[in-house]
Amino acid sequence: MFMLVMQFFWKYLDDLMGKGLSTWVILELLFYISASLIPLALPLAILLSSIMTFGNLAENNELTALKSSGLSLYRIMKPLMVVVLLIALGTFYFANYVIPVSNLKWHSLIYDIQNTKISSIITPGVYSNELDGYAIKVDEGTESSFKGILIHDHTSPDEIKTIRADEGTIYKSENGKFLYFELKKGYIVEELEPQSPNFLPNGEIHPSKHNNRPSRRSTFSQATYKIDLSGFSLSRSQEDLFKDKHEMLNVFQISEEIDSVKRNADNIQKNFLVAMKADHPYFESLNFKPVEGVDELNSRPKKESAVYFDSLNDQDKLIAVQNAQSWIRRKNQNLKGQEDYLEGINNDLDGYWIEFHRKFALTYAIIVLFFIGAPLGAIVRKGGFGAPVVIAALLFMIYFVLISVGDSLANSGVVSPFLGMWFASIVLTPIAIILLRAAANDSPVFNKETWTKFFRFKLKKA
Repeated sequence: MFMLVMQFFWKYLDDLMGKGLSTWVILELLFYISASLIPLALPLAILLSSIMTFGNLAENNELTALKSSGLSLYRIMKPLMVVVLLIALGTFYFANYVIPVSNLKWHSLIYDIQNTKISSIITPGVYSNELDGYAIKVDEGTESSFKGILIHDHTSPDEIKTIRADEGTIYKSENGKFLYFELKKGYIVEELEPQSPNFLPNGEIHPSKHNNRPSRRSTFSQATYKIDLSGFSLSRSQEDLFKDKHEMLNVFQISEEIDSVKRNADNIQKNFLVAMKADHPYFESLNFKPVEGVDELNSRPKKESAVYFDSLNDQDKLIAVQNAQSWIRRKNQNLKGQEDYLEGINNDLDGYWIEFHRKFALTYAIIVLFFIGAPLGAIVRKGGFGAPVVIAALLFMIYFVLISVGDSLANSGVVSPFLGMWFASIVLTPIAIILLRAAANDSPVFNKETWTKFFRFKLKKA
């Protein structure tokens, strides 16, 4: 879990640094991330623990003693099989009910954190009003260094303050409560808000209440300007914005969404076909009774009559062909749009099916990795944190590569969601059976006899 969490922080390091996030926000994000990373950590834990357990039994000759007492390897493994099955069942419920919630929480939280980046509130050439009471504009610059900085400070109700600097840098305080501008070569203009004038009965302004604007101007070669960030604290988005994503639903919700998407797609497709037929000349002609005679003024069929192409003159035939070509191009565009829509629907359905099979594939992977680790530990006869850790790491790398390849193939539409999500289990299941038979029969893993018994055919002699 520690390694996986560190991998996450390394990936989102740029989004987390310099945001002035509180310790509680970091711990909250860490908690949700830890829950969502269990599908990767738990299979590795099961694999490592099974190798270590049976490796210790074999290394201390306890496994040999049990077998000499008449117990088979299957009988010895039976108590642990029950434990692993219970763990797998609990994992399914965890993946079905807890992980979707944790995914929802950390996705919405990391989205909010990403949107609090200071550089995102300052766009060169545009006034920014993201910070309450301030209007900030820069001429050019990126990240934290800018040129042509202009700050209008409206935080005081009776005073307007304008700061202009040739260049400067921006950074946050350590506690994240203040934003500092390190400015170079500029000036500050401070002026009082104009007072409302008082008028005399004759309409003239009272001499003591003229609309004066007292002001002062000062220059600087280098200065630091501090802005309170209370108006730019981390704001939490509505989690409903993310609830419709595939990985944030359980299997029952996924089934309902799949049915709903299919019904909507069928209704839209039926309506599209009806509209296409209603606008098609063939289906329109079914409503006409073909009779002789054509309106010579506009070359259109009379009511309840049809126009035959051969009855038109050359100019009208050319117009009819051009109209037909234009109609076909328009229909092709409509068909292309409908095709793109159906493709998007299918991709959306594949996303739901991927998450549906992922939850079951995770449960099965725990069982398969146990049946790989337990007999492998009995074969290598090594316990502790030495060889078992190395073997488990190598096997987990294979497992991780297989699930990554299957996930990528399923998301790209190369294979079905079922095959993509179960790809790792399909590959590892025969390996588990071979290792289990080899450990139960005390035969080498890659012995010719072991492979012959498994595949039920004789190998040719070299």
